[in-house]
Amino acid sequence: MDSRGSETLLPGPRHEVGAPPGPRAEDALPASAASAVKVVVVGGFGVGKTTLVGSVSEIRPLTTEETMTQAGVGVDDTAGVERKTSTTVAMDFGRITLNEQLVLYLFGTPGQERFWFLWNRLFDGALGAVVLVDTRRLEVSFDVIGRLEERGVPFVVAVNAFPGAPVHPVAELRAALDLDASVPLVECDARLRTSCRDVLLTLMRYLYTLATPEPQ
Repeated sequence: MDSRGSETLLPGPRHEVGAPPGPRAEDALPASAASAVKVVVVGGFGVGKTTLVGSVSEIRPLTTEETMTQAGVGVDDTAGVERKTSTTVAMDFGRITLNEQLVLYLFGTPGQERFWFLWNRLFDGALGAVVLVDTRRLEVSFDVIGRLEERGVPFVVAVNAFPGAPVHPVAELRAALDLDASVPLVECDARLRTSCRDVLLTLMRYLYTLATPEPQ
C-alpha cells in the first residue's frame, strides 16, 4: 500500500487558483517513508471511530458520514447514543507517520450491522485492528471482536473514555469481553491526538511481538 508513486509533492494546495491537480502539498508522504501498514478501526455504532481517525490523522481525513434518516428506525440500535445525528455509511480514512520510515493508513469501519458487509473488503490487507469500546454499551463490541477472531486479524482493545461512562477494573473488562490474556487492553480518549497515537503504538508493539519468534 506504499503510495509514494502517486503522492507527489506539489507546489501548492489543490484548492488554490491555478494549482496543479493532485494531492495537497501537506498530504504528500514524507520522502523518508519506507513502509506503509494498513490498520482498521472497528467497533459498534457510536463508539468514536470517526472521531479517532479524524483526531490522529496528519492529513485531512476522508469521511462518509451522512445524516441519519428514517431508514434506520427500528433497524439501528441507538440505545445510549440517541442524540447521534450522523453515521458512517462506507468508511473513514486517515494517515499518520509514526516515525521517519513507518506510515499507518487508517480505515474506520461503519458501526451499524446493516453495513457490515463492507468490512470484508476493508479488512483485506490489514495487518491489525483497533477495537474501540464504550463501557456504557459493552454488548455492541461482542460481535465485532468475534468477527476479528474469525478472520484471524490481530487487534488491541481501546476503551474510549466517554464522560460519565462507568469505569471497570481491567480484569472485569477482560472477562466481559472474553479477551485472551495476551490481547492489549488500554484506555484512550478518541478526541485527543496523543491518546489515539499511543493506542496505535500499542498495536504496533503487539504486532511486533506476534511476529518475533520466541527464543528456543
